[in-house]
Amino acid sequence: MPKFTVEQLREQLRQQKLAPVYVLCGAETYLRDIAARTIADRTFGEGDFRDFNDSDFSLADSDNIKNAIAAAEQLPMMSRKRVVRVTDVRVGVTSARDTLKEEHERALAKYLERPADTTVLIFIADELNGNRRIAKLLTKFALHVEFFPLTDIELARCARAAVRDAGSEIDERTVSLLVSLVGADVRRLTNEIQKLSTAVLPDKLITADLVESLVAHSRELTNFELTDHLMAGRKPQVLAALKKILDDGTEPLALLGLIASNYRRLLTANSLMAEGADRSEVAGAARMHPQQMERFLAAARRGDARTLSRAVERLAATDLAIKTSVAGGGSQGSRMQLEMLVCELASAS
Repeated sequence: MPKFTVEQLREQLRQQKLAPVYVLCGAETYLRDIAARTIADRTFGEGDFRDFNDSDFSLADSDNIKNAIAAAEQLPMMSRKRVVRVTDVRVGVTSARDTLKEEHERALAKYLERPADTTVLIFIADELNGNRRIAKLLTKFALHVEFFPLTDIELARCARAAVRDAGSEIDERTVSLLVSLVGADVRRLTNEIQKLSTAVLPDKLITADLVESLVAHSRELTNFELTDHLMAGRKPQVLAALKKILDDGTEPLALLGLIASNYRRLLTANSLMAEGADRSEVAGAARMHPQQMERFLAAARRGDARTLSRAVERLAATDLAIKTSVAGGGSQGSRMQLEMLVCELASAS
């Protein structure tokens, strides 16, 4: 099926049109997850027994793809349709850390070629390398939508909408300040606005002074600071930046996702540069903000394909370790995993 933009997906859902299979992926996980919920909400109507027909299967358990397909093939119970969500989908540069594996290809292809017309099957992918055969299989038969990081203009629009929804008010200068501090993380932007809207009660106006006092300064993450230190092998700066970002309240998995996104873009840029691609082609493929491009290209030149590929694999392993509570669960275990990861990546550079 053709790849849809986010706006095309919105328009389709407004018209109550549903595809039998969706693949939702991309670095902007907050909007991706909202899209998955919206698709499910549009699937069920008044009188449908949603609790009996709404299922989630995480591929952190390797057997769950079989369970998900079996659920998708079942007829709904006291409902017109059922929804089956498959989460933690990863198809990487290599198969080492895949959760959707080549051994699943036959069963998956059999379902995708003739999907049940009473089921909406949603794959929510944390990583989907389009060069891999199983990823191509998914995107061939599913409605595929990638959620890219938002521009500052789009982030400002989201911020204004979130402020209105919270019953608060904000001026344009303060919106710009808020976006500059939070960066391209819609989940955190929304959470910060909720916090600010609560703090401003009983008044409504969110001021620049309030933003300065309550919003942590972690934009360095989206300005490529941490990845730049990693690529240059500056271990003390890496650990200092990591401590500040985590102390500012960034969720470890969100941070890991942003680092992984940066490394995947670096790998793409490095490959294109090795093939002699011009600057504009590299810039377009990497989708970096113009103000960050010089540092990004310098970091891409410092790396090599093998080191970058290994880093992507190591990032995927850390993601799985955090989600399965290896070395302890909770924030302390996640923090330790990230510290081990950045030390290893910095040493390899």
